[in-house]
Amino acid sequence: MNASTLRKLATAVVLTAGLTAASGAFAIDDLKIIAPAKPGGGWDQTARAMQEAMQSGGIVKAVTVENVAGAGGIVGLAQLADKEKGNPNALMVNGLVMVGAILTNQSAVTLENTTPIARLTGEYEVIVVPASSDIQTLGQLVEKLKADTGAVAWGGGSAGGTDHILAGLIAQAVGADATKINYVPFSGGGEALAAIMGGHVTAGVSGIGEWLGQIQAGELRALAISAPERIEGLDIPTLKEQGVAVELANWRAVVAAPGIDDAQKKALVDAVDAMHKSEGWKKTLADKGWMDLYLSGDEFAKYLADENERVSAILKTLGLVS
Repeated sequence: MNASTLRKLATAVVLTAGLTAASGAFAIDDLKIIAPAKPGGGWDQTARAMQEAMQSGGIVKAVTVENVAGAGGIVGLAQLADKEKGNPNALMVNGLVMVGAILTNQSAVTLENTTPIARLTGEYEVIVVPASSDIQTLGQLVEKLKADTGAVAWGGGSAGGTDHILAGLIAQAVGADATKINYVPFSGGGEALAAIMGGHVTAGVSGIGEWLGQIQAGELRALAISAPERIEGLDIPTLKEQGVAVELANWRAVVAAPGIDDAQKKALVDAVDAMHKSEGWKKTLADKGWMDLYLSGDEFAKYLADENERVSAILKTLGLVS
């Protein structure tokens, strides 16, 4: 038996050993998931939900989550593209927020410097004020916005992200100057929540799952949700039914490092596919109210390219990029 045949047999053994009979997914022993934000926000929650689903489902033996905050996820993105280049056991959570942050920060590193794996979830945005606020309704917030756009401070995630885009679209829809909105970005959900509860901003914007607990506890007052119609089980009126013709859904996804080969990419796609089908992941979607927008592999790569063009056009309209 010659050396070439031995190498082929060895490769076949390795690939076969990587398949689990239970799910057909590639058995990855260790996986690192980068959450490019501080703990508490949507990306962090997504990474930790993936960690739990993958480990409890036996899809990956050990999963660690690493928080790398800064610049709307661009610091984490740069780490994935540079430090993790060629690493087949690393994923990074990202989404619509990062698409906007890359554009507004004119980042030299973009999602083109990654390997697209899958779009995971979608989530509608909620506009909130602290329970102690004198603003009782969306209409009152809109009146303040129209009277003096810059006097209304919006607290949310990174500049140019979904929260920022929604604040701008609301201003635009009610006839205010969207280029003059006073948006205060935070790198994590915990920081944004503290600013809202402390009265340091007028209103907050985030995905519904991030602040649902505080809304249900009566600590935050939900003024509106960016869904096309009311969400069952949530007593939150939509923007549209209150005369603001805006709807918007955030999405979250995972990408891998650049420089991995096709077999390594398939292994990661298979693992995330298996996670998506797991009971643990389905329970997470139900518990957090996340929409299942699963799209993987090449289909997700095409979606990502199209979304970059769409978000760029919106940010230009709002005056956030030139």
